[in-house]
Amino acid sequence: MRVLLVEDEQTLARAVRRGLDAEGMLTDVAATGPAGLELGLSGTYDVVILDIMLPGRNGYDVCRDLRAAGVWTPVLFLSAKDGEYDEVDAFDLGADDYLTKPFSFPVLVARLRALVRRGGIERPAVLRVGDLTLDPATREVRRGEVRISLSPREFGVLQHLMRHRGMVVSKLDILQSVWDLHHDGSDNLVEVYVGYLRRKIDAPFGRRSIETVRGAGYRLVGEER
Repeated sequence: MRVLLVEDEQTLARAVRRGLDAEGMLTDVAATGPAGLELGLSGTYDVVILDIMLPGRNGYDVCRDLRAAGVWTPVLFLSAKDGEYDEVDAFDLGADDYLTKPFSFPVLVARLRALVRRGGIERPAVLRVGDLTLDPATREVRRGEVRISLSPREFGVLQHLMRHRGMVVSKLDILQSVWDLHHDGSDNLVEVYVGYLRRKIDAPFGRRSIETVRGAGYRLVGEER
């Protein structure tokens, strides 16, 4: 496994590198944002460990630029910033995992291995299905040039469907993703919100992009069917 570690704290960087080397991983270290971006753009790494507060260019910008360049190498943010909005920003910009300092080294290794097993799956910052776009960072949804106003739950359901575009997504999966992992309410709630979405993103535009797959769930498609 080849790892890119972008970290400006030299003592920490040396310690992590030694630990990863002991685990049989080949680790390159960059101490600035621009240096990390240059190495990351090579696309030769299995996973990137990225600090947020970096000289020259912060980790958010590095991750955004990697994704904009079509580099989908899994990125794990390793940062002392432990606010929930810091994590939200990281994931919205294309991160795959987030670990706060101080951290457990065995947990770091386990997460890196899990990310590599999962692979570099395309996760664009702005989701697109046909002429429908959704920006998780600005929470803006558009059909072509027309901006569409959605409630937080409607936005969550649509985002989940768009992240799994072309795939059948079950009602339970949507409930657990948008509401709560242990939500014990009726899955009819999903039907209600899918109905709301259809009235906002499809009906005014003569589209039928949210398909009902009987007995299985829903599928979002890019063209009218």
